[in-house]
Amino acid sequence: MARSCSRADKRSASAGVDSVDAPAAQAYPLYSLSSGHAFEQSIYRKFHPLQERRPPLAIVASKRDNFLMNSKERYARQTILPEVGEAGQERLARARVLVVGAGALGTPALYYLAAAGVGSIGIADDDVLELSNLHRQILYRSGDIGRSKADAATERLVEFNPDIHAEAHRLRVTADNAVALFRGYDIVLDATDRLATKFLINDACAKAERPLVHAAILGFEARVAVFDARRGPCLRCLFPAPPDTPTLTCAEAGVIGAVPGMAGSLQALEAIKWVLAAGARTAALQGLLGRLWLMDGRRLETRVVELPRDPVCPICRHDPVDIALPREAPPVRQVAPDELDHYGDALLLDVREEEEWNAGHLEGAVHCPLSHLMEGAPQLPERERYIAYCAHGIRSETAARLLGEAGYRNVFSLAGGIAAVRGDAGKPARTPE
Repeated sequence: MARSCSRADKRSASAGVDSVDAPAAQAYPLYSLSSGHAFEQSIYRKFHPLQERRPPLAIVASKRDNFLMNSKERYARQTILPEVGEAGQERLARARVLVVGAGALGTPALYYLAAAGVGSIGIADDDVLELSNLHRQILYRSGDIGRSKADAATERLVEFNPDIHAEAHRLRVTADNAVALFRGYDIVLDATDRLATKFLINDACAKAERPLVHAAILGFEARVAVFDARRGPCLRCLFPAPPDTPTLTCAEAGVIGAVPGMAGSLQALEAIKWVLAAGARTAALQGLLGRLWLMDGRRLETRVVELPRDPVCPICRHDPVDIALPREAPPVRQVAPDELDHYGDALLLDVREEEEWNAGHLEGAVHCPLSHLMEGAPQLPERERYIAYCAHGIRSETAARLLGEAGYRNVFSLAGGIAAVRGDAGKPARTPE
């Protein structure tokens, strides 16, 4: 489900008139440029909805002139750059950029895309804001807790810059919707935090023939790259397949908020450079296509390494029409913390590691570390149901899938993990006396 928002929408709604879709919300070709006069007309039409009775021509011209003057002043510090200029600002105003994930990476990227005057910005996210997000997801306020991230981000961006058009896609990107969604935009930013989703986005961009600005963060470390299967490497040239072992997310391993702030800002910069250079690498704008930027925030060390294209890449070597997108496994059934009392017959499986188990665990649980599960299925007591839990509900999903593949039936994952139980109970995890 998509929702679009612009300052013009709010003005026309309050005035009781019907608005029309802004030209900037249409699929403008990224590489085409109109004359300056046509560009001014398109901006004016965007913020002047059609009405049954038009105001006097002098008033219309005055509003247009004021708007154009304000827009020129807003971007004055970047249009004086020789790499941008008025022609580059036109390109930005015509560009359509999609950000998948409105979290730690997505929010700084969105801010700077909007600030630069990117005309149409899409935000794809199916999540709602939680208190623990605020230390790194800088687009939101405390009052947004519980709201759709896509909706809150859309409103915030238009308040921040009324020149732009923003559209919220309240959905999870899947193999069924990714290609159609991506084809509506000129360039895609991957700001997600799950590895399986990153591979899906990479493959869908290759199939949709769209460039991808990739980023990943964990702890104090970050990486950013630009992929385009038409003219350079893709993610699978670097990693042909996701690892078999489970990977940690920020919820499990932690992150310093400034790290995704840096990486997300760099994603925005790479997208802006791509638009300005029409996707070409120029002497003035050297993008990260075919290169990988790495940063270790502990020592503030950065380096850029070349990424060659793999001639046997499972994605790049195929024509886009022949690319098959990966399908995620069926979702693991979840048990909410406040539902545990209704599962009294279930065996609790703590899949955390030894040190975490020793620090405290749920009463009656059996210790079954995920690292052991990866080596083979254990012999568990026979029960009608099993509930796996970890710190935050990430590793327990992997454990539940592994146990299901080993033949155990009715295996659930504790949503939010032991941290959610602590929060619900308002006291530390229970340990046997």
